[in-house]
Amino acid sequence: MSRLDIVRENIEWGIKVLKDMVSIPTVNPPGEKYGDFAKYSKELLKSIGFSVRVYEVPADYVRRYYPDYAGYPRYIVVGRYGEGSPVVHFNGHYDVVPAGSGWTKKPFDPVIEGGRLYGRGSSDMKGGIAAFIAAAKSFVESRRGFRGSIEIALVPDEEIGGETGAGYLVRELGLRPDYAIIGEPSGSGTIWIGHKGALWVVVEVHGKQAHGSTPWLGSNAFEYMVRVASRLMGEYLPYLETKRSSYEYDDPRGARPTAMLGGEVKGGAKINVVPGYYSFSIDRRVTPEERLEDVEKEIREFVGKAASELPSNVRVEIKVVNRLPPALTDPNSDLVMVAKEVARVVLGAEPRTTVCLGGLDMRYYTEVGVSTITYGPGLLGTAHIADEYLPVDDFERMVYIYYLMLEKLLT
Repeated sequence: MSRLDIVRENIEWGIKVLKDMVSIPTVNPPGEKYGDFAKYSKELLKSIGFSVRVYEVPADYVRRYYPDYAGYPRYIVVGRYGEGSPVVHFNGHYDVVPAGSGWTKKPFDPVIEGGRLYGRGSSDMKGGIAAFIAAAKSFVESRRGFRGSIEIALVPDEEIGGETGAGYLVRELGLRPDYAIIGEPSGSGTIWIGHKGALWVVVEVHGKQAHGSTPWLGSNAFEYMVRVASRLMGEYLPYLETKRSSYEYDDPRGARPTAMLGGEVKGGAKINVVPGYYSFSIDRRVTPEERLEDVEKEIREFVGKAASELPSNVRVEIKVVNRLPPALTDPNSDLVMVAKEVARVVLGAEPRTTVCLGGLDMRYYTEVGVSTITYGPGLLGTAHIADEYLPVDDFERMVYIYYLMLEKLLT
């Protein structure tokens, strides 16, 4: 049997694996059925010759980042085949968002119709997991030996930030592969070489509470908050429009840093009470060329300028509530070049290399110097929606691409 025949056979096997995985409702939050998935994937990887370890993330570690979910155990499954370097590492998160409403299919009863495999997590991202496992199975079955090793890491909690998944894997377990491939649904025609970062800030305005019938006795925090927000919209947002990243993005408008104001607005006690407190949020998206420290300084300067024009009895504070660093892999790196080369063979055209607009687990690898791409089957546009689906033909293409990447990197 030729190597391509082996891959073809394992594509069908991989589709069955994907159906099995979608059938396990690993819903996050809060983190359901993680143990069932870990048990299934451990036996699956062992059945194709991998040595496997399952790590339980300590509850105290989970509590540090996600205290509401500390009562739900978190598991990381790591499978290895081969010895030494280079280590080609595949990463996939197995948690999925809640099904929500509006489905015409059963979200955890996968079905193929019209060339699409429907089910929650089919694209985001159990499709990528099944594809790289099918490719690894094909590779080890078609070769008598190869240099280096294959590593497969299946992690939880990407959907809530990844600290207790890929973050724990890299920072606490100390995995440092030579190459990392994350199977998120970029689609076979697009390789994500990085992603934007984010700085989440809350601007708090403290005034003085008073009775609504005597507003002159108070300092209306809402009114002063509006003034600060208005200054930011009039000066800070246009300033960001003058900046532009040098990399390509899925949407050209994403090449600029952005700031979204008012995702959360809090304050006020009652309709007839002058509010003594109000706050609003800023979601500042960060390009790979920017540093989080510089962005924070920039926001503090613009807010500080607006606050300086308020009465002296009004106090404005800034709190950073989340820092998500951007990630980037050199577009001319060996890993990117190999991915583009083999994709041309499979697709008949060169895939785009872009920066993802959203955050990914990629940052945990790039921050410790691991050459990383995010490249997997599916459609990001179907993730998190009702009737999520994976195009089966894209799954097939990615199995071939992953297989050829292993050939290039390990032989």
